This record gives sequence, structure tokens and C-alpha cells, in this order.
Amino acid sequence: MKKLSFWNKLVFLLNSLFAVLLLVSYILPYFPPKIFPPLSVLTLVIPVLIAANILFVIYWLLLLKKQLLLSALVLIIWFFQGSTLYKLSSGIAPDQIVKTQRQLKIFSYNAHVFRNEIFSSEEIKNGVLDLIGKTNPDIICFQEFSKHGAPQLDYPYSYFGEKDGKHANVQAIYSKYKIVKAGSLEFESTFNNALFADIVKDNDTLRIYNMHMQSLALTPELGALEKENTKSLIGRLGRSFKKQQEQTNLFLTHEKNCRYKKIVAGDFNNTVFSYTYHKIRGEKKDAFVEKGSGFGQTFIFDIIPLRIDFILPDPQIEVAAFKTFDVEYSDHFPIEAVLNL
Repeated sequence: MKKLSFWNKLVFLLNSLFAVLLLVSYILPYFPPKIFPPLSVLTLVIPVLIAANILFVIYWLLLLKKQLLLSALVLIIWFFQGSTLYKLSSGIAPDQIVKTQRQLKIFSYNAHVFRNEIFSSEEIKNGVLDLIGKTNPDIICFQEFSKHGAPQLDYPYSYFGEKDGKHANVQAIYSKYKIVKAGSLEFESTFNNALFADIVKDNDTLRIYNMHMQSLALTPELGALEKENTKSLIGRLGRSFKKQQEQTNLFLTHEKNCRYKKIVAGDFNNTVFSYTYHKIRGEKKDAFVEKGSGFGQTFIFDIIPLRIDFILPDPQIEVAAFKTFDVEYSDHFPIEAVLNL
């Protein structure tokens, strides 16, 4: 430090802050949000922390300064930590897969009650209907589903799970295969919820979970967030993460009693760096990690590529293909996976 100029000392101080924050973020998947909710907010900005540390490495490298080691070491730890931020292309998409008897194609979409400032309700309805017609999934999981704005889908089986029969904006599971049992986890004091449906395919029963974890009520523009009081924002997000922990525990208890192979899909309202994702995934596969490509962004949030929608099959189920669809009828992008059962 003594050989650094005053400017570079300030840069290194800032570098140290970003390195420590990234290092702290590595414990977040194992750190229950209820212990210290504000800390969980870091899960949303980890891509920014990673990018900042990469820039600091480049900066010190250009100056040929050993200070590059700080961010370099933290990034090396992140590389071996196992959370996927970016995936090189697997080279295969769901529509390139030759259909077999043992396959299941599952589609998941937070439809934002089929409303958007850019498109009319009719454009959204026709666009979603066209997308589903082209992809032809066996199972569809909708979050923020509205019966009033939804397209008419030609599926023989469905379950909507209206919470207490009160809300028009619910979730939905559509299936080409018979649903023999369905139900709701009934998250308390929230519009969010989780549904399950047991389907029978070729004499094999599978459980589909459709998750919509506690919403963070994030505005998709950074400018709007900057106008909100920082303390208020962090407090609000912290309360949402606490609520997600309660919902996660409810899911884990429910999942333990399931004797079938499971596929969990939906909007987790949190990233792969979170306690919520870590606990719900458990030993399951992440379809994006297996066969996805790029950042896998599923939530439209300015420059930060947030992947908060997932398809997680049990470990004995093979992921054959995965795709994120670049359509903007909602503030989320739909995702699809082809699974070999």
C-alpha cells in the first residue's frame, strides 16, 4: 500500500469492499434470511459484485500491481463454489429433440396476469397461444395467472388452485396427462402460493410443483429503485426473504411426504445464490445448468441478468434440452425443458 498513489489507495479500498461483499455472498445459500434479513439482499446484486471484481483485476493487471490478487482469489473461490452465472451453449434446443415415449416437455411462465403496457390484452393472449402452440409442452405451469386474460388452451386436464376461493389471480397447471391428485400448499398472508399435481404418464406417477415464492415487488428499472429510500428498500426486501424462508420450509415438509419422482418449476423470486433456491433445489438438477446457455435471464431488470425462474427435476431424471424464450409479454421470460423420465 505504501507504494500506491493516493488515488490507487482509494481504488484499493473500494476494491476491498467489493471483494469482501462477494466473499460474504458465498455463505448466503446456507444462511437463513431470518437471522439477518438485510444480508440476503446481496443475492440480487451478485452479478454486479462479480463484474466489479473482474474489472478490478483488469485494472491492477494493467498497472502490474500485486493488488490484483485480492479480487483474483475471491473470483477463483466463486468459480469453484458451483453457482452458475453464465453457461456456454449446449448446442441443442427443445425443438431439435426427437420425441420419444419417455419424454416430458414442461413449460413455466410468470404471465403477469397477461397484462403489459406495450401489448394489448388480445396481442398477449394470441402471442402466448402461438408460443404454446409452437412449443407444444406436455405440462404448463403458470404463475400470476388470470382466468380473465388467459388464452383458451386445449388441454384435457388442469388445476388452478384458487387460494381459499377468493382470488382471481392465481396459478395454473395444465397437463396432457391425467391429474390424479392436486392441491395447494397455502402460503399464509400472501397472494403467492405453490400448487402440486400428481400426473400419470405410462403407468408412472410424477409430482409437478408449481412454485411462486414471495414477491419482492421490484420495479424493473434501476432508476425507479434509486428513488426509493435505501433503508426502506432493504427493509422491504429483507421481510420478503424472511417470508420466502417460511414458504421454503413449508415446501420441504410437504416434499418429504412425496414418494414419486418430482419436478419443481416456477418463479422463486430469488437467484441461484439464495437460501430459497439452495434449499428447494437440494439434490435436484437445474435444467438451465444442465442444458441452458448464456446468462439465462428470466426477469427483465435493466442491466442485471436475473435468473429467478427455474425447472428442477429429481436427480434420476435426465435433462435433454432447455430454452429461455425471448418474448416480452410479461416482466418474465418463459422457460421450457425436455426431460427424459
